[in-house]
Amino acid sequence: MAAALLCFLLAGPVLLAAAGPLDYSNNGTLPLVIWHGMGDSCCNPLSMGVIKKMVEKEIPGIYVISLMIGKSIVEDTENGFFMDVNKQVSMVCSQLAQDPKLKGGYNAMGFSQGAQFLRAVAQRCPSPTMKTLISVGGQHQGVYGLPRCPGESSHICDIIRKALNDGAYTDIVQKHLVQAQYWHDPLNDDLYKKHSLFLADINQERAVNETYKKNLQLLDKFVLVKFLNDTVVDPVDSEWFGFLKTGQAKETETLQESVLYKEDRLGLAAMDKAGKLVFLATEGDHLQFTQEWFKKNLLPFLH
Repeated sequence: MAAALLCFLLAGPVLLAAAGPLDYSNNGTLPLVIWHGMGDSCCNPLSMGVIKKMVEKEIPGIYVISLMIGKSIVEDTENGFFMDVNKQVSMVCSQLAQDPKLKGGYNAMGFSQGAQFLRAVAQRCPSPTMKTLISVGGQHQGVYGLPRCPGESSHICDIIRKALNDGAYTDIVQKHLVQAQYWHDPLNDDLYKKHSLFLADINQERAVNETYKKNLQLLDKFVLVKFLNDTVVDPVDSEWFGFLKTGQAKETETLQESVLYKEDRLGLAAMDKAGKLVFLATEGDHLQFTQEWFKKNLLPFLH
């Protein structure tokens, strides 16, 4: 989200320091595909633009794509609220498949909702091959609340909240509201599993698609970043694949305690045992981190 990532710019002198590039060789460096979060765009100079330029500076020669969903920045931002997620994922899969620079594989980094969208790309579109997926505050078990939604889009957020309250699982809301497609109501589990157009599918809630499971396990690393003081994602445990226990809305469970893990519907248990899952935590609100933290904790996964 753009407002939270603005804190990335304002987090102190370290962000303005002219630090030299890390000692990475560009020989064999994989390209990087970035997908922004809700209320943001591919090319916002205060968010994704900063990330793209910093990665390019720190890893000389790297090819970075910041995904634009639509023909303009305005369309890209609006589509993050109102365009069918499955259609967005299909568009991205097609774009990546047609890019000759990605034929040897690529790494991916998703911010907020962009993280679970990129996971869907990994599960549904194994060619070209995604090597490492870094989820920065992604809601992999969905959300059950939109506390700040983001703040700079208050009018749109009011509309979204009303739609979700009136009927998140009605056909019209599911088809036309992105956030409804990863709305996960633990009090209405049957409705969620039956009518969720996106999340219930990629999380294997209705049936196990062995292709999804096989494709996700092609990842060398799946890095999950959780913001310990997150006031946007509800529940924050979703950033590590945890969620509220079914049938109530107070107690949470970890990924390892969940049916998803115990039945290994996505292959996450196997990936965990193989050391492919990486759980990182950082202080701060949603998507609030310093350049120093980013370089130390995330850039090593990109070379």
